[in-house]
Amino acid sequence: MQRSLAYWSAACALVLATSACGSGSQADREGTDRSAAPSPRAAVPAAKDYDPSRFGDSANVEHRWYPLRPGTRLDYRGSSVEDGERLRHGVTVIVTDLTKVIDGVENVVVWERDYENGDLVEDELALFAQDRDGNIWHMGEYPEEWEEGTFAKAPAWVHGVAGAYAGITIPAKPREGTPGYAQGYAPPPISWADRGRVYKTGQKTCVPAGCYGDVVVIEEFERSVPGAFQDKYYAPGVGVVRVGWRGENDDSKEVLVLVARKTLSSEEMNQARAEAQALEDRAYRISKDAWGTTPRAQVAAD
Repeated sequence: MQRSLAYWSAACALVLATSACGSGSQADREGTDRSAAPSPRAAVPAAKDYDPSRFGDSANVEHRWYPLRPGTRLDYRGSSVEDGERLRHGVTVIVTDLTKVIDGVENVVVWERDYENGDLVEDELALFAQDRDGNIWHMGEYPEEWEEGTFAKAPAWVHGVAGAYAGITIPAKPREGTPGYAQGYAPPPISWADRGRVYKTGQKTCVPAGCYGDVVVIEEFERSVPGAFQDKYYAPGVGVVRVGWRGENDDSKEVLVLVARKTLSSEEMNQARAEAQALEDRAYRISKDAWGTTPRAQVAAD
């Protein structure tokens, strides 16, 4: 999710930063020793704490600040700066009723589309699973990037494939002052090394979709790009309601606010599923070495 809005009222003005996806160092690869025993009592699990035994009904994501209920649609509007020009930006997120098994762990499939000035620039499938302690793990993604209506690339990564591993999107019980954590990792040529940290808790914010309290702010960043942060505001029972930028080295100055949230009808859900499956079909052709190594997504059991 990226970009900003210059035209919202002061009550909906955004703050805070964009996370870049650059190359990672050994320091980014937090806890590559998978032989270590899981530490479920850790405030935020490290990548080394990943273990399939941590998970139970993992695709049933009922996190207080990041629920992923199938059929949920979230629409965001905002803007960002590119080559000195501020562009209109929109993001639509749909939690599908598809699940995908990665390394024995069932993930919910989230379908996301990003638009700049009305044109599709990214079409993405992302995988998330909740462990028994309530932490949300990001297990991989297939992002198709488009430029002026033409396919450009798809830097996909999947946990356990080609040196990539899962990370934490948001911990079970976010607390200020806890250490930063890997949100996943993929080595070059993908070079995905985003990190997160609990920046603030107990916040209030208003966006076009409503006003929220007890909001948690997660700052996302890369160690290779100091002084640039993307802040995501998570509201109870909703998920991300606001995105903003912070830091002198942030180039995109992206801001987004939640403008609408709805539950899809059966017909709409069928259409969304079909489009997500079509995107996965392309993923098997384009990303044979990553996405192509995984089992097909399936409709979740009732």
